[in-house]
Amino acid sequence: MGINEDTRDLSVVAESIRLVTLQTFANIGFGHVGGAMSIIETLAALYGGEMRIDPKRPNLVDRDRLVLSKGHAGPALYATLCLRGFFPKEVLLQLNQGGGSLPSHCDMHKTIGIDMTTGSLGQGMSTAIGLALGSRLNGYENNTYLILGDGECNEGQVWEGAMFAAHHNINNLITFVDWNKQQLDGFTKDILDMGDIGEKFKAFGWHTQTVAGHDPGIIKAAITDAKKYKDAPSAIILDTVKGYGCNFAEGIAGNHHMNFTKEEIDKAIEDATDKLEYVRELSNKK
Repeated sequence: MGINEDTRDLSVVAESIRLVTLQTFANIGFGHVGGAMSIIETLAALYGGEMRIDPKRPNLVDRDRLVLSKGHAGPALYATLCLRGFFPKEVLLQLNQGGGSLPSHCDMHKTIGIDMTTGSLGQGMSTAIGLALGSRLNGYENNTYLILGDGECNEGQVWEGAMFAAHHNINNLITFVDWNKQQLDGFTKDILDMGDIGEKFKAFGWHTQTVAGHDPGIIKAAITDAKKYKDAPSAIILDTVKGYGCNFAEGIAGNHHMNFTKEEIDKAIEDATDKLEYVRELSNKK
C-alpha cells in the first residue's frame, strides 16, 4: 500500500511502514533496528497527511520539512518516503550499499525527500531552527518538524537551541523527542538521567505535551494542538519502546545497532504482515 494525502487510517499507514522497514533491513542482515522501530507511528502521522509535501515536486520552497536528527533511524524514513511515492521500492535495496542513495544516516544530497543531512547527534536542533527561521524570514507559512532521540538530549547543543528557539519564538518548529528510554550504551537513566524531558523543555519556554508514542492518532492530535499554539515553539515527548513491533529487538538491551539471523527477521516480517492485515481488516469495517 502507498501513502497519500487521502489516507484515513493511520494505523494501517504505520504498520505498512513497519513492514517495509523490516523488509529493508532483511536485505542487509543488520542495522539500527531499535531506534527505527520506535518512531514509525510519528512518521505515519506526519506523512499520512499532516505534512505539506508533494513527491512530484520534492523541492518546493514552501514545503513542510522534517529533520530526523537521530539520523541512524533513516531506514524507517526511507520506507516512509518510498510508500509516499518519492522513489520506487527497488531503491530500498541500496540501503548501506557503497555508491547507493540510501546511506546508514540520512543525507540530503543522496536521497530524494530528505530535507537535512543528519546523524551527528545534537546538530539537528540547530539545523531545524535554521530551516524554520529561514522559512519565516521568507514569508512561508510552512512548518519544520524535528525528531530527537532521548539519549541525544544529553547534548548541550540541544538546550542551546531550545533557548534560542524560545527567545525568538520560532513557533513554526515542532520537535518530537523519541523517549524510548534507551541509547547506544544502555538505558538513559543509567547513562545520564534526564529526568522529565517534557518539564525541561517547558522550563526553557516551550509549549510541551507528553503523549503515547505508538498511537498515530494521538500523535496527530498533538500536532494539531501544537500548530494552534503561537506563543512558543512546541515539543511533543513520545512515550515509546525501543524496537517496538519487532520480536527480536523490542525493549532488549543492545538493540541500537544489531545483527540478526534470517529466521529472526523472517519471523518479524511474518508478524508485521499479520498485524498489517489485521489493522487493515479493522479499518475496512469502519
